[in-house]
Amino acid sequence: MNQESKEKLNKYEFDDEVIYTGFSNYNDAENFSIAENGTLSEVAFRNGNDNPEMTSEANLLADKNHFAAFAGEEYRFIHSGDPQFKDYAANLMEKKSDLDNEDIQEKYFAPGKTQLEEDPVIVLKNGELESVTSIERAKYLKHANVYQIGVVIKK
Repeated sequence: MNQESKEKLNKYEFDDEVIYTGFSNYNDAENFSIAENGTLSEVAFRNGNDNPEMTSEANLLADKNHFAAFAGEEYRFIHSGDPQFKDYAANLMEKKSDLDNEDIQEKYFAPGKTQLEEDPVIVLKNGELESVTSIERAKYLKHANVYQIGVVIKK
C-alpha cells in the first residue's frame, strides 16, 4: 500500500499499538496487515463513539468481510461491497428525490458529492430507503454499532 493510500485510512493511536480502519475490502486489510507486520482484528464503534473497541461480534474475520452495522431490527445498512447494493442502487437511480427534484443518482452517487467521498452505505428503515451515507457517518446514525476490519500494529 502506498503512502497516499495509507493516509486515507483512519488511524487510532494508543500507548502500545496503532489501529488502522477504513479499508475498502477485506483483501486490502489483509494485504496491509502483511505489509506492515500487523494483525487483522475486528473493531466496534458503539453508539456514536469514535474509539474502536476490539470485538468479534459481527464475525468479520470469519466471514472475510470488512464492514457491518446494526441499529435495531428496523434498520438495515447495505455497504457498496454487499452484493445486494447494486440492486438497491439501480432501483434508487430510477426514482426522483422528492426534496429538491434532483435525480437520486445526482444527489447520492454523482462524483464529488462530499457525503460519499468513501464507500457509500444505503440505510433502509423497515425496508424503505431512509438515506445514503458513508461508513464514517454511519457511526453516528441511529445509535448504530458499526463494525470494521482493522489492522493492529504494535509500537
